[in-house]
Amino acid sequence: MAAPQERVLLVHVVLHGEADPDDGAEFFHLATDSGADVLELLSVQRSRPDPATFLGRGKVAELAERVSELSVDLVLFDRILSPVQERNLERTLQCRVIDRVGLILDIFARRARTHEGKLQVELAQLTRLRTRLIRGWTHLERQRGGIGLRGPGETQLETDRRLIGERILSLRGRLVKVAAHRATQRRERAPLPTVALVGYTNAGKSSLFNALTESSSYAADRLFATLDPAIRRLQVAGHEAILLADTVGFLRDLPTDLIAAFRATLEEVNQAQLLLHIVDGSAPDRDAQIAAVDAVLKEIGADEIPRLLVLNKVDLTGDVPGNVYEGSGSLAAVRVSAYSGAGIPELLQAMTQRVGRSMLRAELTLTPEEGALRARLHRMASIVEESFDDQGMAHLIFDIDDLTWRRLRAQMRNSGCQAMDAPPTIPAEG
Repeated sequence: MAAPQERVLLVHVVLHGEADPDDGAEFFHLATDSGADVLELLSVQRSRPDPATFLGRGKVAELAERVSELSVDLVLFDRILSPVQERNLERTLQCRVIDRVGLILDIFARRARTHEGKLQVELAQLTRLRTRLIRGWTHLERQRGGIGLRGPGETQLETDRRLIGERILSLRGRLVKVAAHRATQRRERAPLPTVALVGYTNAGKSSLFNALTESSSYAADRLFATLDPAIRRLQVAGHEAILLADTVGFLRDLPTDLIAAFRATLEEVNQAQLLLHIVDGSAPDRDAQIAAVDAVLKEIGADEIPRLLVLNKVDLTGDVPGNVYEGSGSLAAVRVSAYSGAGIPELLQAMTQRVGRSMLRAELTLTPEEGALRARLHRMASIVEESFDDQGMAHLIFDIDDLTWRRLRAQMRNSGCQAMDAPPTIPAEG
């Protein structure tokens, strides 16, 4: 039997001088995505935050009356509250209070499906909880045995903090192992360039990822539909293969510790040769979303990676799909529709021009003593045909990108390998 929905009141606070691009629409979407029964959204103007309650005594009193009238179970703030502000508000309002970060973490917890994603969500939740402990947190003590656990004179609150600290260390250690495993996988696929899809949450990254790779990664019209990275091989005729990575969506005002918790997932962004910045072209606050993504990329150290702007959802905007050029004639963006496929050919061409290399078909005959070269070719090239004669000579026909081929020939010639003096290669078949 499904649990009853919580009756929720939303508080959207705008400080003096701040832009309010969507008037709380995104916050409302976040709340409904979390399964809340939203009763009302209140917009509040403030000149500056109050240190005790963020809103000030008068506004909190008005809010308390509204909470009582509507029989509210939970108040969600579209702001990051300090532990003191959260506690003071709960005492006055006589109901639970959660800020923007707590709401996002709740959605993350619902959406995480892989082991890595769940570890990252738990780490972020515990890091946040450690600063907000006011009640007992004894379920971990039961896991650990309880008797003999508590030190002399240690209070329950101190015990809970220590238990959380130990759990955080354990989670970080496990995530280090996940990162090491990811690095190993990355080394194994190192010869292929990686293109990562980044963008604001719900911009259509996963839908575009599916359209490009003809795969079926989870995609939905909801915030944070993708939490765990998906990587697929994309083959474009006449070019080497590209690895395409779909990543978690970004959001405005994401705190540093929350970004840090998902750093292992975002490593795919940092290691990419090109970022496709997917933008919802139909969003009224499109420029603000672009700025938010740019801020997160800077936060994770990926702001220097080359980027290509992709304006998605032209089926909703009515814009002409295809390339958009600057006054200088350079490519500024590509307009596409992940839904209809319009503009996809132009996007593929732009991607391969940025990172793709032309493929060549080569033919070599190797002696039995050149087994090391044969093994390297199996790792670095796509073998089309291989045969052996009675003397143990290996005859190979293979496709390889031109840059890798040139580097390999230079290395093997320097080592005295005669096979690399073979005739020139010919273009691979598309």
